Amino acid sequence: MAHPLDNLPILRMNGAGNEILVLDLRGTGHELAPREARAIANAPGLRFDQLMALHKPRRPGDDAFMRIYNVDGSLSSACGNGTRCVAYMLAREGKDSLRLLTDAGLVETQRRAETVFTVDMGRPRFDWRDIPLARAVEDTHEVTLDPPVAGAPAHFAAVSMGNPHAVFFVDDATLIDLETLGPRIERHPLFPERVNVSFAQMLARDDILLRIWERGTGATKACGSAACATLVAAVRADLGDRAARLRLPGGDLAIEWRADDHVLMTGPVEFEFETTLDPQIFRDLAA
Repeated sequence: MAHPLDNLPILRMNGAGNEILVLDLRGTGHELAPREARAIANAPGLRFDQLMALHKPRRPGDDAFMRIYNVDGSLSSACGNGTRCVAYMLAREGKDSLRLLTDAGLVETQRRAETVFTVDMGRPRFDWRDIPLARAVEDTHEVTLDPPVAGAPAHFAAVSMGNPHAVFFVDDATLIDLETLGPRIERHPLFPERVNVSFAQMLARDDILLRIWERGTGATKACGSAACATLVAAVRADLGDRAARLRLPGGDLAIEWRADDHVLMTGPVEFEFETTLDPQIFRDLAA
């Protein structure tokens, strides 16, 4: 029996090095299951950091409803680099500006150049319940990591950009043992929904070096929502300006926290290839 995903086109792109797959389900009515996302990630050549699944709009005026999957099949409510890749794909349909509904709310995009897009990531949230944290914290701009994690800084800034972020400011981000500290902090009991972990080094008030461990994925070359969270955390701590360059392993992003409280992310996308989903992926899944 044929699977609804058999032979569907899928696009491989990257946003500042963040490996992204875009799967257009607008004409199928199919809801991607976590185990299907994991199966796609395990297929040759299709391993991703995030998979962006597009569905038909749920509201008048929107261009699509978008779900975001991590490589372990878990859902993410925000992915700025992946959203730019979606914007690139839909720009082929003649749409230079988009309204995309996600589980975290509305995301709007605007094309700036052939392969450069701006994503309005919305307003950051700081209440401990919104992030969420496991206990009440009066001021989330400096939270004690309790119980401590050996080798990790004692304090971090907590920010929600539709998904939870812990930002640690360090003297030298290149010296951080990301593969050890990342998973320990991601699953720390303080974070009931796990957390994206960022280690940020302030090169200047408008220039930040960033290394990221993404929940459900691991170390990645870029994470747009983490870049946004880091800029916001730097401003709140009076370490940085409201607009800055964020240097990530895969490339640079321009982040601005506007006076209206919205955070804008501008950066490039790169198209890699388009292929179809091999039916064998889902035969193996059924077995």
